[in-house]
Amino acid sequence: MTADVDVVLPCLDEAEALPWVLERIPPGWRAIVVDNGSTDGSDRIARELGATVVHEERRGFGAACHAGLLAAEAEYVCFCDCDASLDPGLLTGFVRQVAEGNSDLVLGRRRPQGRGAWPPHARAGNLALSRMLRRRTGLRLHDLGPMRAARRDDLLALDLTDRRSGYPLQMVVRAADAGWRVTEVDVPYLPRSGKSKVTGTWRGTWEAVRDMRSVLSGRPVGSGVR
Repeated sequence: MTADVDVVLPCLDEAEALPWVLERIPPGWRAIVVDNGSTDGSDRIARELGATVVHEERRGFGAACHAGLLAAEAEYVCFCDCDASLDPGLLTGFVRQVAEGNSDLVLGRRRPQGRGAWPPHARAGNLALSRMLRRRTGLRLHDLGPMRAARRDDLLALDLTDRRSGYPLQMVVRAADAGWRVTEVDVPYLPRSGKSKVTGTWRGTWEAVRDMRSVLSGRPVGSGVR
C-alpha cells in the first residue's frame, strides 16, 4: 500500500541482522534506526543501507523507541525489533487497518517458528503480563510484542514516560485508557540473530517483567539498560 510511514527500529549491536531487516522495509517507507550505544558498527551499516540513523545515548528500550517516535515525521509510525525475528514487510497490513479506520493501534501477536524462537521463560512472562493487562484494561490481548502501528500524532498524545522495558506496555495501557481500538494480528516469530538483550536470559526477562509490572501499578520507572 502507499502511505506516509516511518518504521522505528531500536538497535543495540544488530550489525548481523540489519541487512535482512532493512531490505524488508516496504518501498517508499522510511526506516529510522535508533542506535542505543552499539559498538559493532550498526549505525554505519544502517546509514550505508539507506536508513535514517538517530543516536540515543540514554540506554533503554523505551528510550530508543521514543527517540524514534520523536524523530518520525510521517502520519503513521510503526515499531519493529531490529534483530531479524520479525519481518517489517508485514507492517503493511497493520497500517492498512489503521488507515481504513478499523483500529487505532495494531499489535503483532508473535507465533514462534522453529526451536529457540521464543524461550519458555520469556513466553511465561509475556503470558502473565497479558493476564494482568486484561484485568487492568479489559483488553483480551495475548501478546505485548514490539511490532505495532498507529498514527504518529495519536502516539505523541499518549505522553509516554517509560524509558525501559515497560514502554510497549505503557503504550497499550494508555491507549486503552484513552478509548482506542486495539487489535492483534498473528505474525511469524523467527529465531533472532545474535543474543537477546532481554528474553535471552532469565535475568533479562525478570527485569522486563518488573518494569512492566511497575507500569501496571502506576509506579514510575527510570532509565536503564534493556
